[in-house]
Amino acid sequence: MALHQQLPFFNPSVPFSTPIQGGLMDGMIITLSGRVLPDAEEFSVNLHNGSNIALDLKARYECSLNIEHDTSQKWGSEQKRFETPFSRGQLFVLQILVTLGSYKVSINEKPFMDYKHRLPFKSVDSFHVDGKVALNLVAFQLAPHLVAPPGSFKVPYKSIIHGGLHAGKVIIVQGFIQSQPYRIVISLRHKHGIALDYSPRFDENVVVRNTYEDGQWGEEERSKPMPFKKGEPLLVVIFCGQHQYEVFVNGEKAHTYSHRFTNLEEIDVLDIRGDVQLTFVQP
Repeated sequence: MALHQQLPFFNPSVPFSTPIQGGLMDGMIITLSGRVLPDAEEFSVNLHNGSNIALDLKARYECSLNIEHDTSQKWGSEQKRFETPFSRGQLFVLQILVTLGSYKVSINEKPFMDYKHRLPFKSVDSFHVDGKVALNLVAFQLAPHLVAPPGSFKVPYKSIIHGGLHAGKVIIVQGFIQSQPYRIVISLRHKHGIALDYSPRFDENVVVRNTYEDGQWGEEERSKPMPFKKGEPLLVVIFCGQHQYEVFVNGEKAHTYSHRFTNLEEIDVLDIRGDVQLTFVQP
Protein backbone atom coordinates (compact mmCIF):
# COMPACT_ATOMS: atom_id res chain seq x y z
CA MET A 1 0.00 0.00 0.00
CA ALA A 2 1.49 3.36 -1.04
CA LEU A 3 1.76 6.13 1.49
CA HIS A 4 -0.87 8.32 -0.13
CA GLN A 5 -3.43 5.51 0.29
CA GLN A 6 -2.61 4.79 3.94
CA LEU A 7 -5.58 5.14 6.26
CA PRO A 8 -5.10 6.85 9.63
CA PHE A 9 -4.88 4.77 12.80
CA PHE A 10 -7.74 5.35 15.23
CA ASN A 11 -7.58 4.69 18.98
CA PRO A 12 -4.43 2.52 18.72
CA SER A 13 -3.16 0.85 21.86
CA VAL A 14 0.12 2.02 23.42
CA PRO A 15 2.92 0.97 22.95
CA PHE A 16 2.17 1.80 19.30
CA SER A 17 4.48 0.96 16.40
CA THR A 18 3.96 1.07 12.64
CA PRO A 19 6.08 0.97 9.50
CA ILE A 20 5.98 4.20 7.49
CA GLN A 21 4.81 3.14 4.05
CA GLY A 22 7.45 4.27 1.57
CA GLY A 23 9.56 5.92 4.29
CA LEU A 24 9.72 9.60 5.15
CA MET A 25 9.58 12.22 2.41
CA ASP A 26 10.14 15.94 2.23
CA GLY A 27 6.78 17.59 2.91
CA MET A 28 5.33 14.70 4.90
CA ILE A 29 3.43 15.51 8.05
CA ILE A 30 2.77 13.12 10.93
CA THR A 31 -0.21 14.01 13.13
CA LEU A 32 -0.59 12.52 16.59
CA SER A 33 -3.68 13.28 18.68
CA GLY A 34 -4.21 11.99 22.20
CA ARG A 35 -4.30 12.62 25.93
CA VAL A 36 -1.58 12.37 28.57
CA LEU A 37 -2.75 10.03 31.34
CA PRO A 38 -3.23 11.62 34.79
CA ASP A 39 -0.57 9.40 36.39
CA ALA A 40 2.00 9.85 33.60
CA GLU A 41 5.67 9.91 34.52
CA GLU A 42 6.81 10.06 30.90
CA PHE A 43 5.96 9.19 27.33
CA SER A 44 7.97 9.18 24.12
CA VAL A 45 7.54 9.63 20.37
CA ASN A 46 10.25 8.14 18.13
CA LEU A 47 11.23 7.95 14.48
CA HIS A 48 13.33 4.83 13.81
CA ASN A 49 15.83 3.79 11.17
CA GLY A 50 16.08 0.09 11.92
CA SER A 51 17.73 -0.09 15.35
CA ASN A 52 18.76 3.58 15.20
CA ILE A 53 16.51 6.38 16.46
CA ALA A 54 16.47 9.39 14.16
CA LEU A 55 14.33 11.50 16.49
CA ASP A 56 13.43 10.89 20.13
CA LEU A 57 10.87 13.20 21.77
CA LYS A 58 10.38 12.44 25.44
CA ALA A 59 8.09 14.22 27.91
CA ARG A 60 9.06 13.61 31.56
CA TYR A 61 7.07 14.52 34.67
CA GLU A 62 9.39 13.25 37.43
CA CYS A 63 10.82 16.30 39.21
CA SER A 64 10.57 19.13 36.75
CA LEU A 65 8.51 19.08 33.60
CA ASN A 66 10.73 18.90 30.55
CA ILE A 67 10.94 17.60 27.02
CA GLU A 68 14.09 16.01 25.66
CA HIS A 69 14.82 15.42 22.03
CA ASP A 70 17.74 13.53 20.59
CA THR A 71 18.96 11.05 18.03
CA SER A 72 20.62 7.75 18.77
CA GLN A 73 23.44 6.34 16.76
CA LYS A 74 25.73 6.19 19.75
CA TRP A 75 23.49 8.84 21.30
CA GLY A 76 24.32 12.39 20.33
CA SER A 77 24.30 15.37 22.66
CA GLU A 78 20.94 15.64 24.36
CA GLN A 79 18.85 18.76 23.98
CA LYS A 80 16.38 19.69 26.74
CA ARG A 81 13.60 22.18 27.15
CA PHE A 82 12.46 22.63 30.72
CA GLU A 83 8.83 23.14 29.98
CA THR A 84 6.19 20.94 28.42
CA PRO A 85 2.98 21.78 26.60
CA PHE A 86 1.74 18.26 27.46
CA SER A 87 -0.26 18.68 30.66
CA ARG A 88 -1.33 15.54 32.49
CA GLY A 89 -4.93 14.61 31.70
CA GLN A 90 -5.17 17.06 28.79
CA LEU A 91 -5.79 16.51 25.09
CA PHE A 92 -3.02 17.47 22.67
CA VAL A 93 -2.19 17.45 18.96
CA LEU A 94 1.46 16.95 18.00
CA GLN A 95 2.62 17.36 14.41
CA ILE A 96 6.00 16.59 12.85
CA LEU A 97 6.64 18.21 9.47
CA VAL A 98 9.56 16.69 7.54
CA THR A 99 11.65 19.19 5.58
CA LEU A 100 14.95 18.79 3.75
CA GLY A 101 16.86 20.32 6.65
CA SER A 102 14.94 19.45 9.79
CA TYR A 103 11.90 18.12 11.62
CA LYS A 104 9.57 21.01 12.46
CA VAL A 105 7.53 20.06 15.53
CA SER A 106 4.37 21.88 16.55
CA ILE A 107 2.14 21.17 19.55
CA ASN A 108 -1.45 22.37 19.77
CA GLU A 109 -0.85 24.41 16.61
CA LYS A 110 2.10 26.31 18.12
CA PRO A 111 5.69 25.87 16.83
CA PHE A 112 7.72 23.98 19.44
CA MET A 113 11.09 23.18 17.91
CA ASP A 114 13.09 22.87 14.71
CA TYR A 115 15.39 19.82 14.97
CA LYS A 116 18.10 19.49 12.33
CA HIS A 117 18.62 16.02 10.83
CA ARG A 118 21.49 13.98 12.26
CA LEU A 119 20.49 10.85 10.32
CA PRO A 120 19.16 10.91 6.73
CA PHE A 121 15.38 11.25 7.03
CA LYS A 122 14.84 9.13 3.90
CA SER A 123 16.20 6.11 5.77
CA VAL A 124 13.55 6.40 8.53
CA ASP A 125 11.14 3.49 8.22
CA SER A 126 8.99 3.30 11.37
CA PHE A 127 7.16 5.37 13.98
CA HIS A 128 6.75 4.52 17.68
CA VAL A 129 4.87 5.86 20.71
CA ASP A 130 5.35 4.54 24.25
CA GLY A 131 4.50 5.51 27.82
CA LYS A 132 1.50 6.86 29.70
CA VAL A 133 -0.52 8.33 26.86
CA ALA A 134 -3.85 7.41 25.24
CA LEU A 135 -3.97 7.92 21.46
CA ASN A 136 -7.04 8.63 19.37
CA LEU A 137 -5.39 9.35 16.01
CA VAL A 138 -2.11 8.79 14.14
CA ALA A 139 -2.07 10.01 10.52
CA PHE A 140 0.58 10.26 7.78
CA GLN A 141 0.16 12.41 4.71
CA LEU A 142 2.05 14.52 2.24
CA ALA A 143 1.61 18.25 2.75
CA PRO A 144 3.88 19.99 0.24
CA HIS A 145 1.96 23.26 0.52
CA LEU A 146 1.40 23.12 4.27
CA VAL A 147 0.41 26.50 5.66
CA ALA A 148 -0.71 26.90 9.25
CA PRO A 149 -4.42 27.70 9.56
CA PRO A 150 -5.50 30.90 11.26
CA GLY A 151 -4.51 31.16 14.91
CA SER A 152 -8.14 31.43 15.95
CA PHE A 153 -10.53 28.53 15.41
CA LYS A 154 -13.55 30.79 15.84
CA VAL A 155 -16.79 29.47 14.31
CA PRO A 156 -17.79 30.07 11.56
CA TYR A 157 -14.38 28.81 10.43
CA LYS A 158 -13.01 28.93 6.90
CA SER A 159 -9.59 27.89 5.60
CA ILE A 160 -7.92 27.30 2.26
CA ILE A 161 -6.95 23.69 1.42
CA HIS A 162 -3.67 24.46 -0.33
CA GLY A 163 -3.30 22.36 -3.45
CA GLY A 164 -6.88 21.11 -3.19
CA LEU A 165 -7.90 17.57 -2.38
CA HIS A 166 -6.30 14.37 -3.66
CA ALA A 167 -6.56 10.67 -2.91
CA GLY A 168 -5.08 10.16 0.54
CA LYS A 169 -5.80 13.66 1.85
CA VAL A 170 -6.88 13.75 5.51
CA ILE A 171 -9.03 16.53 7.00
CA ILE A 172 -9.11 16.68 10.82
CA VAL A 173 -11.70 18.58 12.88
CA GLN A 174 -11.52 18.46 16.67
CA GLY A 175 -13.52 20.28 19.33
CA PHE A 176 -16.52 20.17 21.65
CA ILE A 177 -20.21 20.05 20.78
CA GLN A 178 -22.33 22.63 22.57
CA SER A 179 -24.72 21.42 25.27
CA GLN A 180 -27.85 22.41 23.33
CA PRO A 181 -26.81 22.08 19.68
CA TYR A 182 -29.06 22.56 16.68
CA ARG A 183 -26.82 21.69 13.74
CA ILE A 184 -23.16 21.45 12.71
CA VAL A 185 -22.05 21.75 9.08
CA ILE A 186 -18.63 20.74 7.70
CA SER A 187 -18.32 21.66 4.02
CA LEU A 188 -15.68 20.97 1.38
CA ARG A 189 -16.13 23.69 -1.22
CA HIS A 190 -14.91 24.68 -4.68
CA LYS A 191 -15.50 27.93 -6.51
CA HIS A 192 -18.70 26.72 -8.15
CA GLY A 193 -20.33 24.77 -5.32
CA ILE A 194 -19.99 22.31 -2.44
CA ALA A 195 -18.46 18.88 -3.07
CA LEU A 196 -19.40 17.53 0.36
CA ASP A 197 -21.79 19.06 2.87
CA TYR A 198 -21.62 16.94 6.04
CA SER A 199 -24.22 17.93 8.62
CA PRO A 200 -25.09 16.37 11.98
CA ARG A 201 -28.62 17.64 12.63
CA PHE A 202 -29.52 17.32 16.28
CA ASP A 203 -33.02 18.70 15.66
CA GLU A 204 -33.73 15.66 13.45
CA ASN A 205 -31.29 13.21 15.12
CA VAL A 206 -29.75 12.39 11.74
CA VAL A 207 -26.55 12.99 9.75
CA VAL A 208 -27.10 14.40 6.25
CA ARG A 209 -24.62 14.35 3.34
CA ASN A 210 -25.16 16.21 0.10
CA THR A 211 -23.58 18.10 -2.83
CA TYR A 212 -24.45 21.54 -4.21
CA GLU A 213 -23.88 21.93 -7.95
CA ASP A 214 -25.24 24.15 -10.71
CA GLY A 215 -27.19 26.23 -8.23
CA GLN A 216 -29.09 23.38 -6.64
CA TRP A 217 -28.80 20.65 -4.02
CA GLY A 218 -28.59 17.00 -5.00
CA GLU A 219 -30.37 14.12 -3.35
CA GLU A 220 -29.69 13.92 0.37
CA GLU A 221 -28.09 10.89 1.98
CA ARG A 222 -29.49 10.58 5.52
CA SER A 223 -28.57 8.07 8.19
CA LYS A 224 -29.12 7.12 11.82
CA PRO A 225 -28.04 6.51 14.52
CA MET A 226 -26.47 9.85 15.39
CA PRO A 227 -22.77 9.23 16.29
CA PHE A 228 -22.43 12.70 17.88
CA LYS A 229 -23.35 13.43 21.50
CA LYS A 230 -24.49 16.76 22.94
CA GLY A 231 -21.91 18.45 25.15
CA GLU A 232 -19.17 15.91 24.39
CA PRO A 233 -15.82 16.01 22.52
CA LEU A 234 -15.86 15.71 18.74
CA LEU A 235 -13.20 14.29 16.43
CA VAL A 236 -14.12 14.11 12.75
CA VAL A 237 -11.60 12.76 10.23
CA ILE A 238 -12.49 12.90 6.54
CA PHE A 239 -10.31 10.61 4.42
CA CYS A 240 -10.46 11.40 0.70
CA GLY A 241 -10.19 8.21 -1.35
CA GLN A 242 -10.09 7.81 -5.13
CA HIS A 243 -13.83 7.16 -5.39
CA GLN A 244 -15.36 8.29 -2.12
CA TYR A 245 -14.96 10.09 1.19
CA GLU A 246 -14.68 8.00 4.33
CA VAL A 247 -15.79 9.82 7.48
CA PHE A 248 -14.60 8.69 10.92
CA VAL A 249 -16.27 10.02 14.06
CA ASN A 250 -14.39 9.68 17.36
CA GLY A 251 -12.28 6.91 15.86
CA GLU A 252 -15.11 4.86 14.35
CA LYS A 253 -15.96 4.72 10.65
CA ALA A 254 -19.38 6.36 10.44
CA HIS A 255 -20.15 7.22 6.81
CA THR A 256 -18.99 6.96 3.21
CA TYR A 257 -19.96 9.34 0.41
CA SER A 258 -19.16 8.75 -3.25
CA HIS A 259 -17.59 11.63 -5.15
CA ARG A 260 -20.19 13.54 -7.13
CA PHE A 261 -17.76 16.34 -7.93
CA THR A 262 -14.68 14.51 -9.21
CA ASN A 263 -12.21 17.34 -9.91
CA LEU A 264 -10.68 16.89 -6.49
CA GLU A 265 -7.86 19.39 -6.96
CA GLU A 266 -10.48 22.15 -7.36
CA ILE A 267 -11.92 21.47 -3.89
CA ASP A 268 -9.89 24.02 -1.95
CA VAL A 269 -11.96 25.44 0.94
CA LEU A 270 -12.92 23.93 4.30
CA ASP A 271 -15.92 25.63 5.93
CA ILE A 272 -17.24 24.79 9.42
CA ARG A 273 -20.37 26.28 10.98
CA GLY A 274 -22.86 25.60 13.72
CA ASP A 275 -22.92 24.67 17.37
CA VAL A 276 -19.35 23.52 17.95
CA GLN A 277 -16.29 24.94 19.70
CA LEU A 278 -13.18 24.09 17.71
CA THR A 279 -9.85 23.25 19.34
CA PHE A 280 -7.88 22.01 16.32
CA VAL A 281 -8.38 21.92 12.54
CA GLN A 282 -6.09 20.46 9.89
CA PRO A 283 -7.47 21.45 6.47
